[in-house]
Parts: sequence; structure tokens; C-alpha cells
Amino acid sequence: MRLAAGAGLMAILLAGCGGSSSTYEASTPPGAKKLMVEYLQGKQLSYRWVACLRSGRSFHGASIVRCNVNFGDPHIEAYCIVLRHGKLYSDHDDPAIPCQRDNRAPPATIVTS
Repeated sequence: MRLAAGAGLMAILLAGCGGSSSTYEASTPPGAKKLMVEYLQGKQLSYRWVACLRSGRSFHGASIVRCNVNFGDPHIEAYCIVLRHGKLYSDHDDPAIPCQRDNRAPPATIVTS
């Protein structure tokens, strides 16, 4: 009986460990944008737009999504995002998350008239 009770307790303890082998997960660009907007609104920050795309980099095995936030003036701030325990986690939380300029966008065409 003791052995069965010990095995049951061990199963309960292991089940409570989160069930995931990694603390960090990738987000999708639309998912990261949604979380970023919720974050900005929660902080009552004023912004004009948020644009997110995959950066091609990773952090602890999780692909990074880079979100550019236009705060106006022009002031565009980059946030490189992964999910930590399913929540938004960026280079602003942990500077070890790589968030260098990447120039992944196609060149812009400027038209004047």
C-alpha cells in the first residue's frame, strides 16, 4: 500500500511541474501583436500602430517575433517577443533576448509629387 501511495504522490507532483520542457515558447506575429496591444493599453501608453514579424532569431529555442511600436514624433520602438509561461516576455524584460536591427523588410519606394 505504501508503494502505491508514494507512486500516486509522485504523479501528482510531476503533473504540477507545468508539463512543458521549456519555459519559453514562440508566438505568431498576430498573437504577439495582440499581446503587445494589450500590454500597451494596460500601461495606458499612447501609440499609433504596432507591426510584428518573425525576426529569424531565437531565444532558448523559441523563435522571436519583433514588434515595432510607433509612439509618434516619429519614435518607433522595437520589442522582441517570446512567450514565457504563456505570457508576453520581451527584450525590455530581459536584455539577453536578441533584438538588433535586422533590415528584413523590402526596400521602401518613396514617391513624391
